[in-house]
Amino acid sequence: MRGSNNHHKRTPINPKSLGLIGIRVQTSQCYIWLVTYPRGSRSAARAASVSCDCNISMKPIRKAVFPVAGLGTRFLPATKAMPKEMLPVVDRPLIQYVVDEAREAGIEHFIFVTGRNKHIIEDHFDRQVELENALRDRQQREVIEFLARELPLPGTTSFTRQQEPLGLGHAVWCARELVGAEPFALLLPDMLIQHTPGCLAQMIDAARHLDDAANVIAVEEAPRERLHMYGVVGIGAQREKTFSITEMVEKPAPEQAPSNLIVTGRYILQPEIFDLLSNQERGAGGEIQLTDAMISLGKSQPYYGVKFDGRSFDCGSKVGFLTANVAYALARPDLAPAFRQVLREMLQSTVQQPNPTASLSRTKRGHADAAKHEPQLSTID
Repeated sequence: MRGSNNHHKRTPINPKSLGLIGIRVQTSQCYIWLVTYPRGSRSAARAASVSCDCNISMKPIRKAVFPVAGLGTRFLPATKAMPKEMLPVVDRPLIQYVVDEAREAGIEHFIFVTGRNKHIIEDHFDRQVELENALRDRQQREVIEFLARELPLPGTTSFTRQQEPLGLGHAVWCARELVGAEPFALLLPDMLIQHTPGCLAQMIDAARHLDDAANVIAVEEAPRERLHMYGVVGIGAQREKTFSITEMVEKPAPEQAPSNLIVTGRYILQPEIFDLLSNQERGAGGEIQLTDAMISLGKSQPYYGVKFDGRSFDCGSKVGFLTANVAYALARPDLAPAFRQVLREMLQSTVQQPNPTASLSRTKRGHADAAKHEPQLSTID
């Protein structure tokens, strides 16, 4: 997040203006004055001191990790042969929304941690030559151009396998060689966040003033009765658009939760997390838990929370997935008017009760009993 720190610069003090002897040395991030004090001065006990004329802020976030190896069992049979990340919200798969959020935030390298039978995700972010040829034959050049804009640039996507289903922490650890020794973003594709600018862009903007060892987590408020379903953070001192996180508790009882702010599937993490994950003992469910490693990292590095603008949708649940489809459809100018009318009619309609006598058989009473248990259909007036 270097590059645009003009609002953080301060006017450096030249030691020579104070009658001191100094040498100005330029480093990759700032200028440093190496100062020696005159003999006999009150500071003579100190041989030298170092003065920096700039703030060292968090490094740029260039890489994002997307864990997409989950089995999606809550959406069976739809996910039997298709990855859950490819389930459509209106006319775009879940993973496309999350990748678009990362692109908007300036991410340059997209790292997907996949599993078996997830090759469709890789195909989605590649060109489909046969489709392009068919569209070209039909003179649908605008569609070809639209699909081209959706793709990441060549050489900016990487795919690695999580060979065993050992949890989120293990999935993140599988990306260690591709991430390297730099901070990175972690985006969970199950969670969609509807807002412009996106959640990750808000996090990066809010974290510009933080030091280069900071970790950042996106949080939002949740009802007390639902806190046992999420990771919850403790609230410390406010620092511009962020606040320090004092503790992290995984799925606490409501009365024991440190706040009503829950973790929402967006993280900026330092690379030291990989060393902790490599030695992390298995936790709940026999899996390597990311939260456990984050708590360990918090002993040596600070964590900050960002309350983002926007509405989140937990698309790992059926209700959340359906709600996301409704919300994103209503946000589309080409769909909203007609879709809103259909929704209104559906909500106003009543369930039509079929007439049991209409299904009575002239020969057997058993047919009448079966008719009582037929599914009842609702109609749109």
